[in-house]
Amino acid sequence: MRILVTGGAGFIGARLVRAAVAQGHHVINVDALTYAASLSAVWDLDEMPNYTLVPADVTDGAAMRRVLSDHHPDAIMHLAAESHVDRSIKDAGPFVQTNVVGTFTLLEAVCAYWMDQGQPADFRFHQISTDEVFGALGEDGVFTDQSKYAPNSPYAATKASADHLVRAWHATYGLPTLISYGSNTYGPGQYPEKLIPLALTRAVAGEQIPVYGNGQQVRDWLFVDDHARGLLSVLERGRVGEAYAIGGGTELRNIDLVRALCRQLQVKRPIAGRYTDLITHVPDRPGHDFRYAMDTTRAARELEWCAETRFEDGLAETIDWHLRGVPRPEMTEHNHAVPLGDVA
Repeated sequence: MRILVTGGAGFIGARLVRAAVAQGHHVINVDALTYAASLSAVWDLDEMPNYTLVPADVTDGAAMRRVLSDHHPDAIMHLAAESHVDRSIKDAGPFVQTNVVGTFTLLEAVCAYWMDQGQPADFRFHQISTDEVFGALGEDGVFTDQSKYAPNSPYAATKASADHLVRAWHATYGLPTLISYGSNTYGPGQYPEKLIPLALTRAVAGEQIPVYGNGQQVRDWLFVDDHARGLLSVLERGRVGEAYAIGGGTELRNIDLVRALCRQLQVKRPIAGRYTDLITHVPDRPGHDFRYAMDTTRAARELEWCAETRFEDGLAETIDWHLRGVPRPEMTEHNHAVPLGDVA
C-alpha cells in the first residue's frame, strides 16, 4: 500500500514508518517536526525508494490537500498529536489546535480526496488514539473498545474529541475509518519528558527522579515495536468502522516501574550508592488517573496480534539504547553521579 503517516518522525510514528517500509509499503511521512520529532530516527530511510518525507502540519489544509494530490495514498495513519499530559495541563491551547483542529482539517482534506477518487472501498483512515480517553479505572476491571469515554486531562479530552470527529466522518460521509487505543508505550528513542526516559535521564545524571504522589498509579506498558506491529495489524485486518484496544498486558505501579529501572541500571552502570536513593516523591498532578488496563482479546482474535516483548526485556533494550549515548559519569564523595545537565 501507499500509506500516509502523520507524525512519522515521532516516537511511535518512527517505529511504525520503519516497520511499514520493511514490509514493502510505500510510506509518505508527514510531520511538522516539532520539539518531540526526531529525524535521526528515520534518517537512514531517505535513500529508500519506498519512503518520502514531507515536512508539513496537519492544521494546514492546503498542505494536506497538496500532499494527498501529489502522493495518492491508499491509507492514512494519523499519529500526529501533542501527547504529554503535563504540557496539556500547563497550556491546553496547542493540544486543541493540533489534536482537534488538526484532525478536523485532515479529515476534510482526506474525505474530499477519497470522494474524488471514487470512494474506493479498500481505502482506510486509521486514527491512533489512547486508552486515556476512557479516564481512570479502579482496582479492578479493564478498558475495551466499547468502554465509555470519560477523559480527565486536557490531552485526553482533545484525543477523545478527535476520535469523535473520526467516528462522525464515518457515520455521516461513509469514510472508511478505524480507531485503535494504545496503552502506555515505551522503548528506545522516546522524548525525555515521559516517565521512563525522564527517570533514565535523571538517574544517569545523578539527579532526583521525580515520582508523582505516592507512585501507586498503575499503567499498562506496551513496547514500541509491539505497538507498531499492532497498528499495522489494525490497518491490514481491522473491520471498517470498528475500534481495537492495543495493550501490553503488563500492569505496573509507577513506583515499581521506577524501582525496576533503577535495579537494571545498577547492574548495567554501577555506582557506589544506589539509584533508588534518587527517587523523590513530588506533589501529584491534577486529575491524575489512578489505573489503566486494556483487554486485547478482540485484537488477538480478529487481528491475530498480541504483545510479544517481555517488559524486562523491553526495559533492558531501552536502557541500553540510552546508555550508548551518555558518557559514564564521574563519582562524587557522596556516591552519586555528577549531574550532566539535560540529556536529549
